[in-house]
Amino acid sequence: MARPQAHRSGTHDRPHAGLSRRSLLAGAVSLGMAGALGAAGCSRVPDDGKVLGGSLLETLRDQGSVKIGIASEPPFGYVGDDGRATGQAPAIAEVIFKRLGIDEVRPVPVDFGALIPGLKARQFDVVSAGMYINPLRCEQVLFADPDYLMLDSFIVRKGNPHGIRTYEDVRRKGLRLASGKAYAQIDYARAAGIGDVLVLPDQVAGIDAVAQGRVDAFAGTRITVKSAVEASGRVSATEPFQPVVDGKPAYGAGGFAFRLSEKNFRDAFNEEVLKLKQNDYRELLEIVGPFGFGMDDMTDLTAKELCG
Repeated sequence: MARPQAHRSGTHDRPHAGLSRRSLLAGAVSLGMAGALGAAGCSRVPDDGKVLGGSLLETLRDQGSVKIGIASEPPFGYVGDDGRATGQAPAIAEVIFKRLGIDEVRPVPVDFGALIPGLKARQFDVVSAGMYINPLRCEQVLFADPDYLMLDSFIVRKGNPHGIRTYEDVRRKGLRLASGKAYAQIDYARAAGIGDVLVLPDQVAGIDAVAQGRVDAFAGTRITVKSAVEASGRVSATEPFQPVVDGKPAYGAGGFAFRLSEKNFRDAFNEEVLKLKQNDYRELLEIVGPFGFGMDDMTDLTAKELCG
C-alpha cells in the first residue's frame, strides 16, 4: 500500500489530532516532580506551558552521555541482550547524538505511560520510543519532526476467513476484536462503531486469542503485527491500511520528545532529523530498515502540523 500523503500547508486534509499509538491519556499524568533536579541537566524547569531555550545540550556534550527513555516495545525501542538500547528510535538516537558530540547513549526503560512524567522529572533527557505526536502531548513536551508514519494491520487466522481489511469490516460483520493495552487502535475501533474491544497485554497475547478463536482479529500497528506473526504458524497479518476517524485519516506519526525547557536541544536534534530525510530518506532508511521500516513508513509531516 502506498504511504499516505502528508498534509501540507494550504491543503484541506489535516492530520487527525485526537488519537495516538498509545491512548491520549498515557503519559498525561504528572508525577508532581517537575521541579526535581536530575544529574543529567542543569536548566531550570519552566512554568507549565512555558518554553525556554535551555542549555542541556552543552551539559550532555561535556559529560559525554545522554539518557534516553524507552518503553521496551519492539521494534520501536527496547533493551537488547547486550544491555544496550536498540530498535528504530534508539538507532536514530545513536547516529544523531554522535553528530551532536555525545558518544554514549544510555537507555532508561519505563512503562509507556511513564515516559512523559519521567522526562519532566529528569529521569532521562529525551524520550526515544517512537511516541505518537498529538496536541495533548505537545502541551507537555517539545517534539522533533516525526521520523515515521505508521499504518494499521490485523492479526487474523490463517487465510483471513472473514475477509477483514478495516475496522468497518469488523463492525459490519459483527466480529470480535482485540487490541493491546493503551493502544490507539482501541480508539480507532470505537470511532468505527465497535463498542466492545477486548484489551490484552500485547500482540503476543493477541496471537493466542486469535488462534484460540476467542476473537476474530487483533488490531495493532503494521510493523508490530508483521513482527508478531512472522514467529507464528497459526495466524497471519492483513494488508496495512489507513485508519479513518470522523472521515479524516488518523495519522500515526512518531518522534522524539524533549522537555519544554530545552528548545535549543530539540532544535539541534531536529536539524539532524531533517538531514537524515534528505535524498528521498536514503540515510534514515539505512538506519531503520533493519527494524522493518521501509519507504511506506516515511513522512514529511511536521511536529507543528501534528500538534495542531
